[in-house]
Amino acid sequence: MLALQGDVREHVAALRSLGAEVVLVRTPHDLGTVDGLVLPGGESTTIDKLSRIFGLREPIRDRVADGMPVLGTCAGLILLADRIVDGLPDQQTFGGLDVTVQRNAFGSQRDSFEIDLDMPLVCDDPVHAVFIRGPLVTEVGPSATVLGALPDGRVVAIEQDNLIGIAFHPEVAGETRLHRHFLARVAAGDAD
Repeated sequence: MLALQGDVREHVAALRSLGAEVVLVRTPHDLGTVDGLVLPGGESTTIDKLSRIFGLREPIRDRVADGMPVLGTCAGLILLADRIVDGLPDQQTFGGLDVTVQRNAFGSQRDSFEIDLDMPLVCDDPVHAVFIRGPLVTEVGPSATVLGALPDGRVVAIEQDNLIGIAFHPEVAGETRLHRHFLARVAAGDAD
């Protein structure tokens, strides 16, 4: 669990409820002890800056390139995107997802909303999705697979190899099936 900023506690609770051993990653040494990483919601610009200050940016980029499973929610989706619309001039990402993401695409915090999404590649029943200043996937490259979209077709969940990026907050809704989907990737890596 990347624990530099954002809704870390909620993700930790979701992961532990599924029986996962959770390490709070704040240093490159911490990163070296984990088999997968969750990038939380929060401020993508702040998490980007802190990752550089704490010497984590390049090690995370390297682990992503090496195939480490990563679940990125909201700001975490932005941090996994190869391309950002409306990012700050010096904003960087860890990359890995062949997508373009627009920050704060759904407006301000008061424009937050909840909706049930069909995600048939993840689970049979709809997922309850909480959007809080969420990003939107505006372009999907050929290497990425859409996991979920709003009824109007706008893409809000994406997957590519061991990377899962979602625009909403399952950890806020008490929704653990995406965490379970991520942990299955981690377990598959352990089995290799």
